[in-house]
This record gives sequence, structure tokens and C-alpha cells, in this order.
Amino acid sequence: MINLQRRLVAEWLGTALLLATVVGSGIMAERLASGNVGLALLANSIATGGALIALILTFGSVSGAHFNPAVSLAAALRGELGKGETLYYIGAQIFGAFAGVAAAHMMFGEPLFFASQHVRSGPAQWWSEFVASFGLLAVILGCSRHRAESVPVAVAGYIVAAYWFTASTSFANPAVTLARAASDTFAGIRPQDVAGFIAAQLAGSIAATTVFGWLLAEQDAHH
Repeated sequence: MINLQRRLVAEWLGTALLLATVVGSGIMAERLASGNVGLALLANSIATGGALIALILTFGSVSGAHFNPAVSLAAALRGELGKGETLYYIGAQIFGAFAGVAAAHMMFGEPLFFASQHVRSGPAQWWSEFVASFGLLAVILGCSRHRAESVPVAVAGYIVAAYWFTASTSFANPAVTLARAASDTFAGIRPQDVAGFIAAQLAGSIAATTVFGWLLAEQDAHH
């Protein structure tokens, strides 16, 4: 196995590039869309999906390309990642997420960090994040069992779709949520709305890990 230091750098860098994509494409889309929010969301979602394919292919063989504390938590619950490793992974992802936001802001001449005013709260938003996170973990766990090579495309495809079928535009990632609170741009979320999103994301991820632990148990028993 690749040593922990290299895996953590991969998680930090991959998450940073993911957030640079999400926030940077959001800023670019908003500037070019002339007030057409649907067009801006389309551009933001396509850019994010494209980056996910590239980044998972790039870093998957190094760290597993989690880029997401919820994914690392699921790996820990399944015994695929130790407790200490999981905490380090989550720390690297959070620091990487903020680095990516800063990088995006610098590219577009914005302040390094500035608190978002974008309201994202209420039961519909929290339920959306539960569904988005459940689906993301379902795709990862289901595909990685027998079609591991398809995970990058499957994850990207799901996230692009979830941008559109969830009311929250599918954050589905606690590190992403924390960092996007420091960006008062198209992709932002108010700091006071972060806790509800993260709670819903973790609940959805744990639910998916539990359900797929049962669904795949018979298959795992034959390995």
C-alpha cells in the first residue's frame, strides 16, 4: 500500500482541484450567463462532472480518490480504512477544500475568503442532501464491487444529475460544504446553514453504507 503521507497529499490536492473547479466554474458561469441561473447551473454541473472523472482517474490509484469525508467514513465503517487514517483523510480533505476555494478566488480577483450569503436551509434542502449523499455512496459502493473501472464516470454522472434533481444542487460532501461557506459566490452556502447540510450528508452516507452492506453481503461472502 502507498504510504500514508502520499495518500494524504493526494487527498489534499485532489480535493483542492475539485473545489477550484466547483467554485471557479460557478464564478465564471455566473459572469457569463447574464442572469440566466439555469444556464449558470448547467455550466457549473458540467464542469464539476468533467473534473470528477479526471481527478478520480488521476488520484484513484494513490489514495482511492475519496475527496469527501462521507466517503472516508463509509470506508472506515466497512473496515477498509483505519480510524487514525480516516481522521487524517478528513483533515486533508478539509484543508484541501479551503485551498481550492482560495485558488478559485485568486483566479477571479475575489477576496481570498468571504462568508457566503447564499441561503440554503430548511427540510427540503436537508432531505435533498440526504438523498444526494445516499445516492453518491450507493453508486460508489455498488460500482466498486464489480465494476471498479467505471467508478469515475458513474460518480461524475450521478453528481451532474444530482445538481439538477435535488433542491440543494447536491453538495453531498462535508468538506465541500464547509469550504463553500467561505465563498460568497454562485456556489456558496451561508455559514449558519452548514451544520444542517453536514448532518444530512452524514446520515445519508451512513444509511447507504448500511443498506449496501446488506445488499452486497452475499457477494462479499463469496470473495
